[in-house]
Amino acid sequence: MKNIYFAGSIRGGRGDAAIYKQIIDELRNYGAVLTEHIGAYDPGFGPELSDTDIHDRDMDWLKSSDIIVAEVTTPSLGVGYEIGRAAIMKKPVVCLYRKKEGSQLSAMISGSEAAEVYYYKNIDDVKTILSEIFE
Repeated sequence: MKNIYFAGSIRGGRGDAAIYKQIIDELRNYGAVLTEHIGAYDPGFGPELSDTDIHDRDMDWLKSSDIIVAEVTTPSLGVGYEIGRAAIMKKPVVCLYRKKEGSQLSAMISGSEAAEVYYYKNIDDVKTILSEIFE
């Protein structure tokens, strides 16, 4: 069973939380999602953690993951950082991007050789993409 690190915007905006939950639900078909809390409308859990505790916990999860799947439609400094760290660790990085009018994917993601970017319109597209990646 694979350990999957899912990344999505938290502090950068929670407008896509429902989509994150659907993606996480689909990812569970392929392994253990270490960061399931990203799909919650309120992603905090357990006792209040300091920013250092959150960083260290998430880096431990990232290190123990086999693959990172990042939803990158909502720009997020944290997600970009996680993608960069995963690339340094030579982890496979899958980025899911939903085109939105007036929005454009960062060239640092779309131009990176370390990340595979997949464009999607809806959760059915994501299911097809993940099926191709994991099977």
